[in-house]
Amino acid sequence: MNVSDTDSTVGPKPDERNHPWTRYVALGDSFTEGIGDPEPDNPGGHRGWADRVAEELSRGHRDFAYANLAIRGRLLQQILDEQLGPCMDLKPDLVSISAGGNDLIRPGGDPDSLAEKLDAAVQTLSSDGATVVLFNGPDTVSSVLGRIRGKVAIYNENLRTVATRHDAVIADMWSLRQLSNSQMWDEDRLHFSPLGHHTIAAMVLDSLNVPHNLEPLFPKPLPQRSWREARSGDLVWAREYFVPWVIRRIRHQSSGDGILPKRPTPGPVFGPAETILPRS
Repeated sequence: MNVSDTDSTVGPKPDERNHPWTRYVALGDSFTEGIGDPEPDNPGGHRGWADRVAEELSRGHRDFAYANLAIRGRLLQQILDEQLGPCMDLKPDLVSISAGGNDLIRPGGDPDSLAEKLDAAVQTLSSDGATVVLFNGPDTVSSVLGRIRGKVAIYNENLRTVATRHDAVIADMWSLRQLSNSQMWDEDRLHFSPLGHHTIAAMVLDSLNVPHNLEPLFPKPLPQRSWREARSGDLVWAREYFVPWVIRRIRHQSSGDGILPKRPTPGPVFGPAETILPRS
């Protein structure tokens, strides 16, 4: 899918972007790191929804700073062990945390015990008055996550309880029906495409009640595939993505081994005025 960046005058003027935050720290795994949304000029070579949110929050706010501590492949406990302390040291007033998806995909992933761990983390993150954004899982059958839909639904309900307890914001991907379109997903069927990251970023900003320039974007309709073409695509996916994933699990390896956070310290963030996809 081709994505081109162009300037646009559509959207609120900088002086209309009233929000209270000056330091945003993003925690999580590959989803928050931005995998599936390649951008060679960005730190780490990926952009993603979190960068897009930070770009919008920074417009008209010269003192705004952003850090992203997320690393691909991390399980919930690893995220808490490796990222929670450094995040608190950075003293953010806005924190997003998306964690638990890698746990749920694995056999034995327990949505109840995961939520208990996350509950304690959110209490810590909000203890100094920071706004905390939590992500629930998407409701889709077009990706790998469709195979664990029941566990995702239970986890999501638990997250709503956590959010209520600590006055956190829920970024509601379960209700984001656009994510059912296969073009919202990367070829690996696990991560989001640039279009998906853009759509999620807009939803996050809406959840925070922040005006932004991220207009709804719509993918072009794809030609219908025959059964044989679809089957061939499944085989290619299994060979290029699923089998390597299984091998890493057997070898107790992670795609994030040796990877460092792409934005370990808060700093200014700059991005294109708007990302535009061809409309159908």
